Amino acid sequence: MGRLLLRRGAETLLVLLLVSFLIYALIGLMPGDPIDLMLSADPRFTTADAARLKALYGLDRPLLERYFRWLQRALTGDFGYSRLYGQPVFAVIWPRLLNTLLLMGTSFLLALAIAIPAGILAAMRPRSLLDTVINLLAFAGFSVPSFWLSLMLIVLFAVVLGWLPAGGVASVGDGGLLDRLAYLVLPVAALTLLTAGTFLRFVRAAMIEALQEDHIRTARAKGCGAVRIVLAHALPNAMIPVVTVVALHFGALLSGALVVETVFSYLGMGKLIYDAILGNDYNLALAALLLGTALTLIANLLADIVYLELDPRIHDGL
Repeated sequence: MGRLLLRRGAETLLVLLLVSFLIYALIGLMPGDPIDLMLSADPRFTTADAARLKALYGLDRPLLERYFRWLQRALTGDFGYSRLYGQPVFAVIWPRLLNTLLLMGTSFLLALAIAIPAGILAAMRPRSLLDTVINLLAFAGFSVPSFWLSLMLIVLFAVVLGWLPAGGVASVGDGGLLDRLAYLVLPVAALTLLTAGTFLRFVRAAMIEALQEDHIRTARAKGCGAVRIVLAHALPNAMIPVVTVVALHFGALLSGALVVETVFSYLGMGKLIYDAILGNDYNLALAALLLGTALTLIANLLADIVYLELDPRIHDGL
């Protein structure tokens, strides 16, 4: 286990290094840096002033040289200042990251809590009425556009019924935990419904395949009960491909959170990245995108650890 973590950790750092260069290069090739924006916004700002400032901040240097200078500072924890917020990058990112982890973590756990039992029930009675209904609900869940579902939830629960706030994080003046939860209900519901359908279909397919294995027939012949067969024999094997899908879906969940956070005006990482790119806040966009990449890679590393818990025989394959 220790060697696996070291090897995976080294691979994660290498991928982060490559991704950081790609993101830095793409952002650096975007038209209009902050100096150009200052030039277009202030008529008293001359091209000579712009050239002097670009030389001062190193923006006239080759891209590769600028990247290594940024990497040297980043390794010491200095990711620069945010142009939009006038604060150090991580002072801006940290509260937004906590908001996103709360939103994604809650919806992620709820989606699994819905998908695993529903997928097991559907797999135990394939092609039955229950299976058909669950499949239709799952298909609707991952087919509905996230922005449309979010808007429908706002119209129904915030506008028509008036039960929940339409967007934001908390009331003015901070009304406490219950107030914070009220603002969290609709975005969590949207992400949960969008995610549960995908997980459910994979759980159902994996369980149907697992229930057809030879050792399951042997367990039935020995008189094992249905619950023991499903939970002790079929489910651990079925969860191995499901864990892969769940880990790979973590990045998609982060990108889906961008749309949901924007619609609900939820102050999370997705909306922060969106605002940073539109506002040409290069330092903030680069650090936030790298953090999102790191979270996705960590999710894949955790998936490898879960593989070993489900089936230690696959250690050599990892």
